[in-house]
Amino acid sequence: MKLWTLTTLYTVSLLLFSGCVNTSPKPENDSTIDSTLQVVELTQNGVYSDMNAIAFEWKTITDPRVDGIYIYKDVLGDKDPTYKYHTTLNSRFITHYVDNEINPNSKYSYYFRTFSKDSQSQKSKIITVNSLAALNSVAWIHATKNMPRSAKIIWRPHSNQKVKAYLLERMTLENDDWKSLATINGRLNAEYIDSDLKDNFVYKYRIRVLTYDDMISNPSKVVTIVTKPLPKSLVQIKASKNLPKRIELSWEKTDIKDFANYNIYRSGSTSIWYDLIVKTPNNYYVDEIDKDGKIYFYRVSVVDKDGLESNYKDLSIQGITLIKPTAPSMLEATIVNNKVKLKWKNTDKRVKSYIVLKKSNNSWISSDKEEFTNIKSTHYIDSNILPDSSYSYQIYSVDEFGIKSEPSIEVQVKTLKNQGKIDSSKTDKYQETIQTENNVIKTDIPKESIVTPINDIDLSEI
Repeated sequence: MKLWTLTTLYTVSLLLFSGCVNTSPKPENDSTIDSTLQVVELTQNGVYSDMNAIAFEWKTITDPRVDGIYIYKDVLGDKDPTYKYHTTLNSRFITHYVDNEINPNSKYSYYFRTFSKDSQSQKSKIITVNSLAALNSVAWIHATKNMPRSAKIIWRPHSNQKVKAYLLERMTLENDDWKSLATINGRLNAEYIDSDLKDNFVYKYRIRVLTYDDMISNPSKVVTIVTKPLPKSLVQIKASKNLPKRIELSWEKTDIKDFANYNIYRSGSTSIWYDLIVKTPNNYYVDEIDKDGKIYFYRVSVVDKDGLESNYKDLSIQGITLIKPTAPSMLEATIVNNKVKLKWKNTDKRVKSYIVLKKSNNSWISSDKEEFTNIKSTHYIDSNILPDSSYSYQIYSVDEFGIKSEPSIEVQVKTLKNQGKIDSSKTDKYQETIQTENNVIKTDIPKESIVTPINDIDLSEI
């Protein structure tokens, strides 16, 4: 009740003489003391104190010679008080004054002098006043720990109905100064969530209360929280390098209790740009890729149920789909007995069969294609040829997964107009030697009928 009365007194006092108080005139050091001037005398209950203000009330000055009142003030310490001029009230009719330059729980001392045109009165009685101690903050405060990048602070609403807001302050171990964080309006509001915090980081909080007359309480008890850490990063990831049309990834399972899923990222290079390709609860993944010898780089992270993701940028693993088998090495293309005879060399142990691609060049702008598959040997005889025609051939290797190599070099043959009636007696014969891996093959073939790969001979004049 006393606080409400004092608040009302402050308001009325300020309204009464806000227009007639100023700092002029100020007392002069050599001013004459007139013992006949009326002295300020406080009323029976003439002093009121609060946390941030001290108010005075005195009896009416009836001496018509008095023009106003000087007020002197001292902040008491261990030494003797030293009074200094504080302010001037420039009307004898003023009977109230509120000093708002007050700190809580502090001691102050005052005296008053009336003044006329040429003199001052004697000192009034010295008044020593203690300001009230600061209002206590909330009685109970709590912070929820281990939250993801946030902290929840709750408290018991203050019992003083003058409280209009709570001033929340925060401090970290990096900075030992308390910083204002938020103002929570309303005495009954008792919760605040601090967000966008660092992971696995220490924060401290405290609360002050603010009253309607702008008084601020002492700080509350300090509460400390540590935000939730990120999930542990994976330490080893495996990626296949010899599987057809796919790359298989695998890693050890995480041991975090609130596991949600793994995020898998992929990039075509070791650059920083990785795309999230899948979220999976499994500790393995098969990346289906319709390309042979395709290289990808992968990163895998652990995500918990709060959406926190482990650090994954420090570990990249390379995966490769199975490369194509090596192309065959073309050895020979000959025309014997109206047939084209092809021979090539196997250069890859993975090869299980071969494909012969035949092109019949009908004109400069068109050709027919034929493909002969599942050839198990390293030679092929094509009997479907016509006189005075051009043909080209390429060989492909095929492995057990059906992966086809790049083509061998292309060879071309051209049949003669009388290809079906070759007179061997009119042709020179020569011996052709072909070097293979294990032996030497010698063949006697009509010279006009031998064709070598296109890269080795010019057949334009045949």
